[in-house]
Amino acid sequence: MPFLDKLQLWAEERPHHTAVVVGSGRLTWSGLRDAAAGLVGSAPATTVLAEPNSVRFVERYAAAVAGERRCAVLDPEWPAPMIDEVSSRVLGTSRPVEAELVDGDPASTFLIGLTSGTTSVPKAFTRSRRSWQMSFEASVEFFGLSQDDRTLAPGPLSASLNLYALSECLYAGAAFHTLESFDVGDAHAAINHDGITRLVLAPTALRLLSERGLAGDVDASGIRSIICAGSKLDARTLEAARRWAPHAAIFEYYGASELSFVSGTRLAAGEPLDAGGTGIGLPFPGVELNILDDAGRALPEGEHGNISVRSPMVSNGYLWGDDGQALRCLDGWYTVGDQGFLENGTLHILGRRSDMIITSGKNVYPHEVELAVASVPGVDVAVAAGAPDDIRGQKVIAGVVPACGALTATQLRTGLDGLLARDKWPVQYFVLSELPMTDRGKISRKVLLDWVKNHDPRARALA
Repeated sequence: MPFLDKLQLWAEERPHHTAVVVGSGRLTWSGLRDAAAGLVGSAPATTVLAEPNSVRFVERYAAAVAGERRCAVLDPEWPAPMIDEVSSRVLGTSRPVEAELVDGDPASTFLIGLTSGTTSVPKAFTRSRRSWQMSFEASVEFFGLSQDDRTLAPGPLSASLNLYALSECLYAGAAFHTLESFDVGDAHAAINHDGITRLVLAPTALRLLSERGLAGDVDASGIRSIICAGSKLDARTLEAARRWAPHAAIFEYYGASELSFVSGTRLAAGEPLDAGGTGIGLPFPGVELNILDDAGRALPEGEHGNISVRSPMVSNGYLWGDDGQALRCLDGWYTVGDQGFLENGTLHILGRRSDMIITSGKNVYPHEVELAVASVPGVDVAVAAGAPDDIRGQKVIAGVVPACGALTATQLRTGLDGLLARDKWPVQYFVLSELPMTDRGKISRKVLLDWVKNHDPRARALA
């Protein structure tokens, strides 16, 4: 792993400075080095970590990637049979390794990542040490991470966003903070008491921290940067974050587990965001970006196609679960099938082609509908999908969770004026009593369609 040689350096230069804080647990640079070194001898060639956040997790993770070892980090909330199945597949790839706390061959695999697939067992891809070292160098530059920063990533370390933030901080020599489990009060306490200067989190978590922080008068004036990923920032979240952390630059970026960073943008304190739009910034440092058709031909600016990259940060491919569409190489350009277009160098994301709605012969991506509907005053969250229709083939529908009070279909249509082309407007709206979620906790358009089809009371039609 590319951070172990750096860990040795920080342990020599700043042995008693804080390296990692997990809840009430704390590790200094020398403490982390010594604990991980003590575990290396007993660490297998491949380690499976499926446990909650803890100081012990960090120590085991550092030992698990020493030399040419490999580590698979699984969500401890997964059903036990799934963890057992993935573990048996991963552990079948083990081999002998040396017993030192050093970085291995840059070309060797250190991480086995898991990403959701069409089957019950997640797809497994691998990453080389070099791919993350190049990612660290790019992200430290883009996000302006320094050794003076104290980063709080309050989510589970089993999620790639937080695991990467931990690893990036170890590489850069910056203190990393997380919680044993996500709790708004605990996150606010860490911000107040630990001098947090940098947040790494998803937009939903940022909204919670910001809105409750404003209500509880939690001081976030010391936060200098906020890094968001997972979905595009909406206007309500940005407005709350601006008020709560007025001195913070806000970064949002687009990436994929298999591709790493693709594009991103930095919003200086007070700078407005095109919250209803699909733009997600310029190519990330070190990334070449192109829009290609399925034959690998470059498309003109403004035309929709496969978002494709050339980058030293791309993963090695899959151990299992590859359906031939998840990660494709088009004449040297890599894509995961996300659709988008370029406009004046800015990448605009439309979503996966498999989610596309074809209504009256026109292609509509639910992602752009959701962004627009969520920007309408009174809407908290929006989910769009294509329902069967005898005349159109499919019709665009949208489920909304109100921010407060009642909503009408007329309010939603009026609010969309100027935000979205009329031929992409939903023809039917539903008020949702809860979000349609998969058993893995992800918002699901299929579940929404099932609710509508079965007249589920959780999706009430608006006149």
